[in-house]
Amino acid sequence: LHLSAVKLAELHSDLKIQEKDELSWKKLKAEGLDEDGEKEAKLRRNLNVIMTKYGMNGKKDSQLVDTNYIKDGTESDTLDDPRLEKLWSKAKTSGKFSDEDLGKLWREFKHHKEKIHEYNILLETVSRTEADMHKNVINPSEENVVKEEILHNKHRELKEKLRSINQGFERLRKISHQGYDTTSEFEEPRVIDLWDMAKSANFTEKELESFREELKHFEAKIEKHHHYQKQLEISHQKLKHVEETGDKDHLNRNKEKYAMLEEKTKELGYKVKKHLQDLSSRISQGLQHNEL
Repeated sequence: LHLSAVKLAELHSDLKIQEKDELSWKKLKAEGLDEDGEKEAKLRRNLNVIMTKYGMNGKKDSQLVDTNYIKDGTESDTLDDPRLEKLWSKAKTSGKFSDEDLGKLWREFKHHKEKIHEYNILLETVSRTEADMHKNVINPSEENVVKEEILHNKHRELKEKLRSINQGFERLRKISHQGYDTTSEFEEPRVIDLWDMAKSANFTEKELESFREELKHFEAKIEKHHHYQKQLEISHQKLKHVEETGDKDHLNRNKEKYAMLEEKTKELGYKVKKHLQDLSSRISQGLQHNEL
C-alpha cells in the first residue's frame, strides 16, 4: 500500500473500531435486533469508506493521503474540488496566515474533502437501494416496506451530512477571506463541526455547556494524538537512516522507540475515533429530536 507510518497506525485504529462494531452487530443480529438490516448496511458503508480512504478498494488514486500540510515544502495531496482549490489558493497568497496557521487551515480543507467523499459514498448507496426498490415496484413486498424505512433513515443522514458540508464550506470561505479569528473557541476541524452541529441540536443550555466542556477535553486528546503522529513520523525517518548505517546497537534502540511510539499512536487514534463516534451519535439524536 506504500502507507506512511502514521497512516498505518490510523488504518489499524479504523480496523479495530470496525471489528468491534461488527462483533456488536453479530450479537444484535443473534438476538433478532437488526431485522431491517440498517446496522449491517452502515457497517458495509463504513468498511467501504475505510477501503477507499487507504487505497484498498482496487482503484488508483482513491487514497485520502496524510493530512500533514507540508511535505518537502508542498501540499501532499489535491482537494479534488475547484471551489476548494480556489479558496486554498487565495488563502496561501493572502499573507494573512503564518506557516502554522496554513498548516491548520490545510487540515480543515482536507477534513472537508473527506466529508464530501463520505457523503458521496452514502449517496451512491441510497441510489442503489432506490434502484432496487424501483425494480420491485410491480411486486410490492414486506421487504420493500423495510427498505423504505431504511431509505428514510439514510435520507436523514444525507441531510445531516449535507448541512455539515455547507456549514463547513461557509466557514472555509470566511476564514480564507478574513483569516483566523483569534477569539475562536476551537481549532480542530472535527471539534468545530461537532460544536456547530451541537448548537443546532435539541440541547438545553446546561447540556450544551456540558458538551462544550467535553469538546475541550476531546480537542486536547486530538492534539495529543497529533503530537504522537509527528513523533512517530520522525522516528520512522530516523529508523530508516540508522538501518542504512548498519549500527546494530543504535538500530535496536531506535526500533524499540519506534515500536513504543507506534503502539501509543494506535491506542490514541482508537480512543479519538471512538470518542468522535460517541459525540456524533449524541448530536445526531438531538438533531433527530428537532425534526420530530
